Amino acid sequence: MTAGGAVPAARQTPRWARKSTLVLATIVLALAVFGTSTQTWVEVRLDPSVGAINELSVQGSKAANSVTALAVVALAAGLAASIGGKVARWIIAAIVALTAVGIVLAAATVLADPLGAAQGSIAAATGISGGQADVDTTFLPVIAIVAGALLAVCAVLLPFAGRYWKSRTRYDTAARAKERGEGPVDEIDSWDSLSRGEDPT
Repeated sequence: MTAGGAVPAARQTPRWARKSTLVLATIVLALAVFGTSTQTWVEVRLDPSVGAINELSVQGSKAANSVTALAVVALAAGLAASIGGKVARWIIAAIVALTAVGIVLAAATVLADPLGAAQGSIAAATGISGGQADVDTTFLPVIAIVAGALLAVCAVLLPFAGRYWKSRTRYDTAARAKERGEGPVDEIDSWDSLSRGEDPT
């Protein structure tokens, strides 16, 4: 309470720092990367003399093997961020940042050398490795790069946004009520206080 008797306004949580916004953004971006990895990243046109297969579509999960796994890790980290504590959020942020870097590098590698990224699929389809072919990349590796970059932004914001997130555990609620002189909130909190050797009255 201020000198004039007015109660100071509660600190407002910025929109970017809201748990629902940041956690949802991390999850959606991870799902976006995972979704792109199930679609065609490289389209291959083979020499007709090589075999019966003239055209080949290479999925992102085959052109860049690590992208799918990294997307799953980022998704799990985003879910964990919603319940993690202060220290855990720093660890989760580091994990998301590393996965984001991995996604960007893997997708950029496909864009830089699509033929090299498709060689495994070409060899599996024709039985010949190291062959030449005409290749084109789709727009999906670019989408993966953009999503990965945005995941990195989420990772940077996560530890700082966590400062605005309130703990909602039963013990924290009881502690805040005790500080205000209100005592336990309900009978369950009373039993919790007794189990800790405290007098709930």
